[in-house]
Amino acid sequence: VQLQAFGGGLVQTGDSLRLPCAASGRTFSSHSMGWFRQAPGKEREFVAAITWSGGITYYADSVEGRFTISRDNAEHTVYLQMNSLKPEDTAVYYCATSRVQYPSAEPSLYDYWGQGTLVTVSS
Repeated sequence: VQLQAFGGGLVQTGDSLRLPCAASGRTFSSHSMGWFRQAPGKEREFVAAITWSGGITYYADSVEGRFTISRDNAEHTVYLQMNSLKPEDTAVYYCATSRVQYPSAEPSLYDYWGQGTLVTVSS
């Protein structure tokens, strides 16, 4: 399984950014997917997750209402739309595939991880 997240970059406070994550080598549509992030000097934290059908999503409190996770199973891609970005959103963002069907914030339930893409939000 290979996951490739991209779309990161340097933006200003209040800007928007969309991160795609392309998946290959697995039955993409059968698995929940998630986004996590890791800021400098901090542990990796959950951002958002989505079921295989896209019908159920789950967000961290810190991004609820600003970020939207979605997926296109035909394109084997999951997206993270990030709006109203803040400096505290600065981190490397990772996508991952889950071993369970329900969306989860628990990193141990995710078995494949992408390389990550850096998002920097300037104040």
